[in-house]
Amino acid sequence: MAPTRKLRRVVNSQPGFVKLKSTSGAAGLPSTRRKRLNKNKKKSWNKHSDINDVDEFLQDIRHQERTTGGLLSEKSDESLFFLDAGPPKTIPQRVVEPVDEEKGTRKASRPLRIDLILQHDSLVPPPKDVLAYQRPNAKKLRRIAQRSEKLAAKGVVTKRQKRMLYRPLVDGMAKKAETEANNYPKRDYYDIWRDDPENPSDPWYLQQTGKSRVKRPERLNEKPSVLPAVEVIAAGGSYNPDFFSHQALLQVAHDVEVKKQKEEDKLVKRLAVNKEHYPTEETLFQEQVEGLVEEENEDDAANEEEGVAVGAIVVAMKKTEQQRRKERAEKIKAQRRFANREKNDKQQQLFQLRSIKTSIIQQEQDTEVNKTKRKANQEAQKAQPRRLGKLKFVAQDMEVQLSDELAGSLRQLKPEGSVLKDRFKSLQKRNLIEPRDRAKFKRRLKVKYQEKRAFREIT
Repeated sequence: MAPTRKLRRVVNSQPGFVKLKSTSGAAGLPSTRRKRLNKNKKKSWNKHSDINDVDEFLQDIRHQERTTGGLLSEKSDESLFFLDAGPPKTIPQRVVEPVDEEKGTRKASRPLRIDLILQHDSLVPPPKDVLAYQRPNAKKLRRIAQRSEKLAAKGVVTKRQKRMLYRPLVDGMAKKAETEANNYPKRDYYDIWRDDPENPSDPWYLQQTGKSRVKRPERLNEKPSVLPAVEVIAAGGSYNPDFFSHQALLQVAHDVEVKKQKEEDKLVKRLAVNKEHYPTEETLFQEQVEGLVEEENEDDAANEEEGVAVGAIVVAMKKTEQQRRKERAEKIKAQRRFANREKNDKQQQLFQLRSIKTSIIQQEQDTEVNKTKRKANQEAQKAQPRRLGKLKFVAQDMEVQLSDELAGSLRQLKPEGSVLKDRFKSLQKRNLIEPRDRAKFKRRLKVKYQEKRAFREIT
């Protein structure tokens, strides 16, 4: 087998050798029998179906739509053909191009080639942007408009229209000019390099050129606290203060310490145990023997109570017609008495107009006083720290020196406090940051102590 294959390979490599291929049929012609294909499935149908004619037809339709804006079969003859009547009798005058006075050259009247390339050459209209024309709650608004039209045709005026008619006019409520939406599909984009100027007051012009600023909310212009950033200490806190100023500062520090001591004493008093509540020997003995002694009398009493509860079943008697008539008559009498009492009260109020007027005036005065107090409290609250987090603001201790600790000069003055802590407390007091505590480190794994080998040998 091997020599035969080698011989065939050598013969096939020789030039001028004609290869013979076994074909079906006696004469060596291709078979005319049609190949049977199975097209009962979508995959086989797509594989063995010829759709070139359909693609050519659709491509021809797209080409006609791009070039002529529609199908040629639907166009009229006047739009496709024209009558050539020869050259025009009147020779059109040549348009003189304008001359630029500064440069002395003629301006190009024709557009540039690059502008022609960028132009849209297809006559197919752009697809309609459905989202640009949609309105939220359009169906509901349409129903409201239809209902208002029906009421207007009948001459009915709604409550809302009455309120709008009698509403006082305010200058600040003037209606703003409506601007077009940014997603309007037919709106041109502003070209910042064009020569003709645009209206600088147009919001669209300001947005496209980047000259419009974001409107800052009014609440961001308000300070969270009226306190100054750096508070000046009282005159008694100087290194060489006046006697009375220093004593006044000491009195303030004393009041703060007294207040703290009162709070601590109040807490101790609340947690203290009254001596009367201490257990005695008798109460201790009763607690120890509780449940050990069984009392039969209590069980008998409990059984008697259960028997009474089970046997006490009261049957409700049906009311007669006479009793029902009496109840209705009593109910009507009670309603009449209540109506007469109200009528008499209203008549008596006519003779109390002077006292009622006096009470109304007094009530208005009280309201004004409460309003003034409330406003004063609100102004005072602006200088107080607010509750911004779970922790409450705690003011730092006052840095006060006693009379024997005062230094006569700056050289002998001892530094106190911390500038960093003072700034941190100032930020908390002015409601810029929330009060916080130092984070506590919590060890997740236990520390394992092990003696080294060298240390173990020594010990």
